[in-house]
Amino acid sequence: MTDPIPANAIGVGPWPGPWPVTSGGDIDPRYDAELLRDGDRRNVQDRYRYWTMAAIVADLDTRRHEFHVAIENWGHDFNIGSVVRTANAFNAAAFHIVGRRRWNRRGAMVTDRYQHEHHHDDAAALATWARQEAGGIPLIGIDNLPGSRPLETFDLPRSCVLVFGQEGPGLSDAMRAQCQVVLHIEQFGSTRSINAGAAAAISMHAWARRHVFDQSP
Repeated sequence: MTDPIPANAIGVGPWPGPWPVTSGGDIDPRYDAELLRDGDRRNVQDRYRYWTMAAIVADLDTRRHEFHVAIENWGHDFNIGSVVRTANAFNAAAFHIVGRRRWNRRGAMVTDRYQHEHHHDDAAALATWARQEAGGIPLIGIDNLPGSRPLETFDLPRSCVLVFGQEGPGLSDAMRAQCQVVLHIEQFGSTRSINAGAAAAISMHAWARRHVFDQSP
């Protein structure tokens, strides 16, 4: 006898009633038989309950946004996972890891599996990739550096790569040199900087306000 599912469990239990099938009588290919049988406890939106991972990715691909996210990975920064998770929430076109290929996935909470991941050895390699994309994609650095411009008043382009350095040192000198512009987030307290994961979330939300909700700065 299986253990009862706690009342406060995340997700849904086994599929109630007849399973979803095609006109030919087979299980709808979007659905996972094990999830239908056992329940779906994943952290996914309700529209994707019981769907296979491949089906979810395919659906997301039909409406990916036009911004990419790039994160420098020189010190196995734990914030990378948080940035990747937020990139999933905003349905970024892809995320890019610059530097070490292996990165700290713990904070991503498996969301990286629903996204497209690219790796680049260094800043120059990322810039080369961006130039080769259709029409070229500008690299937009996010860091509070001397000479940076405020994110709040900058008109983010629809197609771009938002680039983040690792916690502490921020953007590397090599990456700064590749960025078309570096933007900072205005702050009003005593701290000099905010967490890299928080900065990434604010920046992606700024892109969404501009290009999803058409709110110009």
